[in-house]
Amino acid sequence: MLKMNDLVTKLTVEQHVVASRPTPTAVSLKESIDRDYVHILFTATDTELGVRLRRNECKLDRADFPNAKGSVRLVGGLILDYSKVKCTADIDLSNCEGTGFLETVTDEEYSILMNK
Repeated sequence: MLKMNDLVTKLTVEQHVVASRPTPTAVSLKESIDRDYVHILFTATDTELGVRLRRNECKLDRADFPNAKGSVRLVGGLILDYSKVKCTADIDLSNCEGTGFLETVTDEEYSILMNK
């Protein structure tokens, strides 16, 4: 069992998130996805995380970015407070809000996650 700090523990519960940067719009989100790097804001703790996407785990087929319709599932990795984590976020393109959570991963899982 991996030891987690308080913030990581709080973020392992599914909660409200916003795809926040540079602006919470479908066009900005698409540009970030194209760079394989998105910012996800967990609003309950006001914690913004930079997530490197693992493209083959993301689901983009229901997205209509030009019309800001549909949704995406974003999956990627990062290190938060020395814990290797996987971030999953389901985002509605009409407002760039949705739900997301973190899960801790092993060193091996993290290595796979970060190697596209």
